[in-house]
Amino acid sequence: MLDIKFIRENPDMVKNACRVKGFDDVTDAIQELDARVRALKTATQTKTAEKNKITSQIANADTCARAPLVAESKKISSEIADDESALKSAESELNNLLHRVPQIPSADSPIGPDDNSNVVVKTAGIKREFDFTPRPHYEILDMNNWWMPEKIAEVCGARTYCLRGEIAELDLAIQTFVIQKLAARGFEFIQVPAITKPQSVFDAGHFMGTDLSVMDNDVFYLNAPDKCLSGTCEIVLNSLHNNEIMPEDALPIKYAGWSPCFRKEAGAAGRDTRGLIRVHQFHKVEQFIFCKPQQSDEMHTMLLGILEEIMIDLEMPYQVLNISTGDMGFNKVKQHDVEAWFPGAGKYVELGSCSSIGEFQSRRTNTRYRENGTNEVKFCATLNNTAMALPRSLAAVIENHQNADGSVNIPAALQPLMRGRKRIGTAK
Repeated sequence: MLDIKFIRENPDMVKNACRVKGFDDVTDAIQELDARVRALKTATQTKTAEKNKITSQIANADTCARAPLVAESKKISSEIADDESALKSAESELNNLLHRVPQIPSADSPIGPDDNSNVVVKTAGIKREFDFTPRPHYEILDMNNWWMPEKIAEVCGARTYCLRGEIAELDLAIQTFVIQKLAARGFEFIQVPAITKPQSVFDAGHFMGTDLSVMDNDVFYLNAPDKCLSGTCEIVLNSLHNNEIMPEDALPIKYAGWSPCFRKEAGAAGRDTRGLIRVHQFHKVEQFIFCKPQQSDEMHTMLLGILEEIMIDLEMPYQVLNISTGDMGFNKVKQHDVEAWFPGAGKYVELGSCSSIGEFQSRRTNTRYRENGTNEVKFCATLNNTAMALPRSLAAVIENHQNADGSVNIPAALQPLMRGRKRIGTAK
């Protein structure tokens, strides 16, 4: 959420953010409610002071003077109660509207309503020239008996999967490689639960308003009303320092988070129904940073660079997109996506998103730091970037490193984690 003071002082900027991100503009309503809240607070304080003055007079008043003073005190008390009730209602409505204002996008983000306005800013790697028609990853899984989609669908339902044998080892090797790379770059590896509270999901700032039911189409809830399954380990990492004031010298805090992740994929009906692209459960290694706001651009560049390094390590062609205002979502200042080339599908597919959130999440979680010298308490900035999401990334490795007989070459960086093997699988 944005600071109410910022909204007061920059209404046109907020209005523009609502416009270019495609959200309803509630700026005028916020300003009206904000004025009402401040007026009610002033009225309550004035009447309370007046009541206190009358109360002190009652103690020294004679019998004749006391009665009207008591009556006036009761009258003011009733007015204060009415004002406080109105204030509570207005503050609740204002809080809801403040949670409906999107983050201000950066000036260098493309303006546009959807993903058609995204801009490719970099293309890297050489697309392999195959002397055969490259297969989609699920055909290679079939050829090697590396999964059992029909049985798993029967047992667990649609959009579930299992991996078996060497390909399951490769999936784990990719995760391990990425975790080790991040640890070597100063990230603290941290395993977080997939089970969390709905409030933690809300505090990550992906959803608008204060009614948590807005998450119902995206989030798996458990039987207990206060528990749900997280769709990304960003959710839990974002709240690890809620209500804390950290010393400035502790920043930046860099986490390499890992967890199972769960998504309903409600908006993906009919899309990528075969294979490993859109599934209800997956694993994710997430880069997450708490820093000072003035460090955000530097951290964004670093996070994006690490993901690009991983793409190079795994020997996969990729492109980087600067995401448009209408596609980046509610809580982001700017976003860059990294897409891998899938030769079997003949298209680029997103493998990771690098996002600068500014103070948006920290204002929801009340995560702050104390500035050296001034001792002033300020909100942290947060950033996140997928380091690797599996099994989607595994699918990219399979398609880019496949052979005509159905075997898959192991990228050199992963071979030490695969007991030195350079190739797995054979034609069936």
